[in-house]
Amino acid sequence: MSGTLMTADRIPEPCVLVIFGASGDLTRRKLAPAIWHLAQQGRLPESFALVGVARRPMDDVRFRAHIREALGEFVDELDAEKLDVFLSSIYYVRGEPDDPQTYTALRARLETLDRERGTRGNRCFYCSVPPQVYLSIVEQLGASGLNREEINGQGWSRIIVEKPFGRDYESARHLNDSLHRVFEEHQIYRIDHYLGKETVQNLLVFRLANSMFEPLWNRRYVDHIQITAAESVGVEHRAGYYDTSGALRDMIQNHLLQILCVVAMEPPSSFDAESVRLEKLKVLKSIRPFSIGQVDRYAVRAQYAAGDTADQRFNGYLQEQDVPPDSRTETFAALRFTVDNWRWQGVPFYVRTGKRLPKRASAITLQFHRPPHQIFQQDANLPPSTLTIRIQPEEGISLSFNGKIPGPDVRLGNVKMDFSYADAFGGRTPDAYETLLLDCLQGDATLYADSDWIEKSWELLMPLLEAWHATFSGHVPSYPAGSWGPKEANALMDEEWRKWVEL
Repeated sequence: MSGTLMTADRIPEPCVLVIFGASGDLTRRKLAPAIWHLAQQGRLPESFALVGVARRPMDDVRFRAHIREALGEFVDELDAEKLDVFLSSIYYVRGEPDDPQTYTALRARLETLDRERGTRGNRCFYCSVPPQVYLSIVEQLGASGLNREEINGQGWSRIIVEKPFGRDYESARHLNDSLHRVFEEHQIYRIDHYLGKETVQNLLVFRLANSMFEPLWNRRYVDHIQITAAESVGVEHRAGYYDTSGALRDMIQNHLLQILCVVAMEPPSSFDAESVRLEKLKVLKSIRPFSIGQVDRYAVRAQYAAGDTADQRFNGYLQEQDVPPDSRTETFAALRFTVDNWRWQGVPFYVRTGKRLPKRASAITLQFHRPPHQIFQQDANLPPSTLTIRIQPEEGISLSFNGKIPGPDVRLGNVKMDFSYADAFGGRTPDAYETLLLDCLQGDATLYADSDWIEKSWELLMPLLEAWHATFSGHVPSYPAGSWGPKEANALMDEEWRKWVEL
């Protein structure tokens, strides 16, 4: 849980945010708007500066123009005077990520900012680059001494790294070892933007700040839990990356396993990084290991084939640009997890994600047990009660249950109580990157993954990856673009009354 939610507004210490890969798409679409919104909310210190580092030939003036253009595209309302003030705190260093001269110039710029803007030697380095590039950055930051923190506490150094954090257990361990050679674990922030979403953060508030829900959050009342992250788009321009990754690596290993841990974790002793991370790691350690010889019993993969919607026809995955014609990469994956602990014994967790599904929607659904004794004539045909937490696109929580239809006869119908963040609180919902950037600048790692969690998540999924690799030349099921996935995913539901929910 973000510390910013549980306390009065805090403002970070004076600091500099350095973005490597600052000319890239992530900075333009997400990071620059996030920093702008934080500044306008008064959540950044007066002594703050942003330094972009990239290969593109720019100086301060041209980089500021680049950021101005990005904000004009991705921010709804801009005040010209405030924008000029904001841009005056932005700087640029041009250089190659593996060139020591880049870091000599960067260090000189940071020391100048310490003197001129009073940033006190506090630096946050954001690696908006692929892992093969940020390893060079990490090495050079160490060689230039920019990784070091002052002994007296004046002057901290932190680094944020983007996913993918490894592509298997061994590569994740290698990345962790490489980071730990330069930075201490408390300096490393592995970002997962899903955990910065308002609804995901609200899960623990929903459970633990309301005494009516936590008593229901266990095997006695919950039949099963579904976690879905559906995308309506295909691979678009990311085929080069996606075909070497697939749905399991791209979504389940990080985003959806993190959500599963937040749903299933025990109440932490306090809302701090150490306590929350400990409980999430306990969940991973409680998940029953997969057997490589029985993968089909608990995991399904598939690729989208050509399909039609009401107004458009879509190509299949193998027809997409830059996708090899013999690719076996999954664009859909569904898994059944078993959590072997006291709270969740016997409660399956179903997780699915896919591209070219009917709509963009991410949600968590708890389906409750049916009543133990049915006394109403319609009971057998009534849907079970459910609690759904919508993560995107319309954040909210809904409770579905059975009620009596008005009239002289006892006729039952399903009704829904719905809570919408937009309707209840109004205003703009902060982007996940706003929350996560602010937390890092404040030294709050609660919503970031640590090395133990990363390695354990890969260890858990390795039997699936190995089994799918071993059958690389075999048949991969398909599903029509615009559908909810392959029929094989239905077989994961190990009881006939369990069905995938429609979002």
